[in-house]
Amino acid sequence: MFAKYARRLAKDWFLAGMLGVVALATLFPGLGASGGILHADMLGNAGIFLIFLFHGAGISSESMRHGMSRWKLHTMVQLTTFVVFPLLWFGFRFAFDGLIPADLMLGFLYLCALPSTISSSVAMTAIARGNVPGAIFNATLSSLLGIFLTPVIIAMAAGTQGGALSLTDAMINIAGLLFLPFVLGQLARPWLGAFMARHKKKVNTFDKVAILILVYNSFCDSVLGGLWRDHGMDLLVLTIGGAALILLVVLVLNTVVARALGFDKPDEIAAVFCGSKKTLASGVPMARLLFGAHPALGVIVLPIMFYHQLQLFVCSILAERYARIMQQHGQQHGQQHGQQHERDGRDASAGQAEADAPAATAAMEAASRS
Repeated sequence: MFAKYARRLAKDWFLAGMLGVVALATLFPGLGASGGILHADMLGNAGIFLIFLFHGAGISSESMRHGMSRWKLHTMVQLTTFVVFPLLWFGFRFAFDGLIPADLMLGFLYLCALPSTISSSVAMTAIARGNVPGAIFNATLSSLLGIFLTPVIIAMAAGTQGGALSLTDAMINIAGLLFLPFVLGQLARPWLGAFMARHKKKVNTFDKVAILILVYNSFCDSVLGGLWRDHGMDLLVLTIGGAALILLVVLVLNTVVARALGFDKPDEIAAVFCGSKKTLASGVPMARLLFGAHPALGVIVLPIMFYHQLQLFVCSILAERYARIMQQHGQQHGQQHGQQHERDGRDASAGQAEADAPAATAAMEAASRS
């Protein structure tokens, strides 16, 4: 089974692209650095604007309304995303502060402050036969809340990390390059909605290309700032290990809490997937706005880059496992329904026979008298 997922991961051009731009930035950092020959910083800003414009045009208000009723599910997912994750970071920092460099620790804080992702949360919930309307509502709400809550969480926690962040500047940047295009996309949805639905695959490809440009620019700036001079390959090992640990803890925690709250299986599926995901599509652009002047921006985005791949790999396995469970439940329900229908049929036949018995007796007595 793991060989199948390994082959699927090997065919992921986006993963290969991320590794490729990191290697390219390491070899030729001057090309993609801010103000460099390729002007990757200007291309990145344009990409950020278009990503959120397309996201705004692609989100349906009708799908949001369909998923609004499950308030316990929504409360759990949003609290997990914006409260539990940051609290986990404090425990993570307490346990590994002496092992993980400060820049990378800031990257893990940023990972924990990010909103959920829309596309993969909904896709995994659908594959697992979970509550898809609830997943759409939660992932969309999380993305909207993250525009405002992520910089607030970073600003509040960065003081304990020793970093400085101007919340006012961050909110202005985010309002201009994230929230404004999102609102414009929503306003343009009557004209762009059908186009976005028809070309969803191409829009998704554009998102990934724009993210690769942002990652390339970030790493070029970081390499010129001494990324590999100050850190070795052990940085990647620490990043992968930390991302895997956080993902494992959150998946187990979400499953336990969902069952303790008495969620049915479809709601449990939505809670597990929406509450454990973190967005790369919004995360890299937002990092550019929050930490644009930080010399270690490439290090800061490393955790979300690896967490993104890990969550896709692990959650795809969980989704297929949930799908088998839901299929078994459906078959058992169908068998129980069929058995009940058969019993009802037998009871009805017996009742009809009892009702016909007196008439038959009377008919026999009349025939004997004649």
